[in-house]
Amino acid sequence: MKITDIKITLFRWEGIPETKYVQGVGGFGGVSQLGLVEIITDDGITGRSFLGSAARGAHFDAQSLVDTLKPVLLGQDPLDREKLYRAMWKRNRNTTLRAIGAVDVALWDIGGIAASLPIHRLIGTYRTEVRAYASSAVLPTPEGYVDEAVDLKKKGWGAYKIHPPTRWREDIALATAVRKAVGDDYTLMLDSTWAYNLREAMQVGRAIEEMNYYWFEDPLGEDDILNYVQLRQKLDIPVMATEYSWGSLEAYVPWITLGATAALRGDVAVKGGITPCLKAAHLAEAFNMNFELHHGGNSLNNWANLHIAASIRNTDMFEVLLPSSSQKYAVTADLEIDPHGFIQVPNGVGLGAEIDQDLIARNTMASVK
Repeated sequence: MKITDIKITLFRWEGIPETKYVQGVGGFGGVSQLGLVEIITDDGITGRSFLGSAARGAHFDAQSLVDTLKPVLLGQDPLDREKLYRAMWKRNRNTTLRAIGAVDVALWDIGGIAASLPIHRLIGTYRTEVRAYASSAVLPTPEGYVDEAVDLKKKGWGAYKIHPPTRWREDIALATAVRKAVGDDYTLMLDSTWAYNLREAMQVGRAIEEMNYYWFEDPLGEDDILNYVQLRQKLDIPVMATEYSWGSLEAYVPWITLGATAALRGDVAVKGGITPCLKAAHLAEAFNMNFELHHGGNSLNNWANLHIAASIRNTDMFEVLLPSSSQKYAVTADLEIDPHGFIQVPNGVGLGAEIDQDLIARNTMASVK
């Protein structure tokens, strides 16, 4: 089997609600665009993935995928995923991790289709359902977080992660109000999106530690390794980083060896595909650490992330960013939690998702090839 062509169809994503996850960076909403990436083979199998998100349109990455990665892939066996990933990574300075990730996901889709297996079966299944947690947007008032957390608990969600306003005193008050509203036995996390200096992070960390928050995510700058070491030495709550630390597998090494994070973090978009995420998860496992999956930014990336979660033992929960309409588009029967707070792992071949081809056809903007 050989790769004969790679096409990207850019299509319009409308009706995105106004959303913000990082205070001070700006939000998004209204209209974006996704790219349907198709890797076509001479065996009649086509692997697919989505490129882009509500916050970052596919046009930022599509042309570099075609210009830089397509020449590497044409004529190659799509089942040689390891070889192709290494060849793509060597060209990372001329393209983006998101472009590499979209190609890698589509290659895994081909592998699953060729084997008539879901991707998680192709890797090796560890679980058939994954506990989900709801991950908030930045909301305008503390009452908004309280109401959302209470409502989600009633609906069966087993955990809730707060993206706060990132003003440390207000964040402590907010975390306190949510804990009081949902009770002591409900799982809560705080993701402060790289907002604090070390002194502020200490204050917030000690406060939520006393309230039995499950983890404290990204309190310091994404590459502030030495201060992360100090913070972890002084807090008992798990402190987690590495979501946006630059690089591939080797970039995790100093975080592990210095003890700068309690778990590794990543997803198929920001780390470059299923292949490097599996490597990172197995690296973490060797050090008795978890690999916690970040959201994927679009529907097919979330399906790919779920296959990873189903194939590793060292992950606790699956992130679902709210509102869901800013993260899901162009897939019919998309991922949903069940009444017990779990997401069932798909069993269709490859990614297993049914792409809404009619929607894409109605909203097509351009073709990149």
